Amino acid sequence: MEFSRREALAMGLGAAMVTVLPFRVNAAADDRIAAFTGGADIAEGGVTLTAPEIAENGNTVPVSVAAEGATAIMVLATGNPTPGVATFNFGPGAAAQSASTRIRLAGTQDVVAIAKLADGSFAKASATVKVTIGGCGG
Repeated sequence: MEFSRREALAMGLGAAMVTVLPFRVNAAADDRIAAFTGGADIAEGGVTLTAPEIAENGNTVPVSVAAEGATAIMVLATGNPTPGVATFNFGPGAAAQSASTRIRLAGTQDVVAIAKLADGSFAKASATVKVTIGGCGG
């Protein structure tokens, strides 16, 4: 099998994009986290994130989050082209600091929840969801 110079160049560029794209997506998630926290330290724990271990279809994946004393909770899907899924804000009259929704996942990836607590600190929880059929065009 012989390849022309043009075909070899196209395959090389395609391979380069496949290796660089995941880093770019993770950088977008890191940028969202930095904007939400203002660069503050994030503690592990203090947030309850419930997501299925395996999702047969990435179009509707149920997710729920809760954090006692939270003023806001941000949910991210780190492997999606646009990682920001939702931000839930809770006022002083909120009966509970919890929310649930259905999200779309492009493929197997981590779902991350970061809570801003009333004292100004941040807490984090994450879960890996294995997706058999991607929901973002996959």
